[in-house]
Amino acid sequence: MSEIRTPRLVLRRWQDDDLVPLSEIQADPVVMRWIGDGKPRSLEQTAEDIEAWEEEWDDEGFGIFAVELLGSGELIGAVGLYAPDSQPEVAGEVAIGWRLAPVFWGQGYASEAAHAALEFALQDRGISRVVALCRIGDTASANVLRKLDMHAEGATEDPVLGYDLRIFGIDLTQFQG
Repeated sequence: MSEIRTPRLVLRRWQDDDLVPLSEIQADPVVMRWIGDGKPRSLEQTAEDIEAWEEEWDDEGFGIFAVELLGSGELIGAVGLYAPDSQPEVAGEVAIGWRLAPVFWGQGYASEAAHAALEFALQDRGISRVVALCRIGDTASANVLRKLDMHAEGATEDPVLGYDLRIFGIDLTQFQG
């Protein structure tokens, strides 16, 4: 699988040219507010992220996609699948997540890319269930999860950082492709 095309986007594996634009996205405190420890990430940390995502692709057959605009090829963010093993309630499952540059917020790109990644997981990779961890207060991500028909299944606390999370989930029988 080299790429997934949607009406406006291309989801693909990472390339060397993606490091600087993704680093600029991840250096934005507004983008990173709800992700991980909430701190912007450096160029070196972004390189480590891409390397880890590519290793997950090689090891698991899924991972985080680079997301670019179909027409221009501009990198707008990252969307895809990961193993949320640090969260005990969903350890061993597959989770979905995303981050886009703010200039692309509010245009349906996150929902479009996340839907394609979810379809890839459930229909192409045979993953029977996908979860999402959403920090309490992150209403934009919660709205995307609702658009994906993912259902809130409970709440928990991040074991390392201590913030409250809501767990969402969907399985193949619930997915509307």
